Amino acid sequence: MKLNIIIGSTRPGRVGPTIAKWVGDFAREHGQFEIDVVDLDDFNLPLLDEPKHPRMQDYQHEHTRKWSESVDSADAFIFVTPEYSYFAPASLVNALQVLSKEWGYKPAGVVSYGGVSGGLRSAQELRTLIANLNAHPLPNVVPIPFFPKCIGDDGVFQPNDEMKAGMTGLLDELFKWSGPLADMRKSS
Repeated sequence: MKLNIIIGSTRPGRVGPTIAKWVGDFAREHGQFEIDVVDLDDFNLPLLDEPKHPRMQDYQHEHTRKWSESVDSADAFIFVTPEYSYFAPASLVNALQVLSKEWGYKPAGVVSYGGVSGGLRSAQELRTLIANLNAHPLPNVVPIPFFPKCIGDDGVFQPNDEMKAGMTGLLDELFKWSGPLADMRKSS
């Protein structure tokens, strides 16, 4: 099973790559998935620039075709997202909405980061959008409150025990759902 860990922010100065590196390393240690850390910034996705509805999968632009291939190749997802104005970043919302069928029948988890709420408000809104795309958002969310306190002087993310336990639980659940949903994709 392949797990795509998607960095949701494209903002300059973002910490998403730092947190996603920890998520990727932790997932590799967990050992249940082939891991691909995917940075939305690498795709340069303009705001909904395809002329046809994404359900048609008739993409006119190379950036959309590459994004489609990346999403389609995965059996499960973890979205690493900050909270911007109590919501997920527009870059992540756009990346989800520019595709349709590629998300279907795949489990998805969220690692959120922010201030006191740890990004939980953005995670909840994001889970609703994920469900609307026929993916299966898990209730497990790994929140990272006051995230700057978790990044050392060396720039490395340093999770606490609760974050590690939450990540183990999220990966366990993603693995449980990945197989049955893969079977559903084959039969649909």
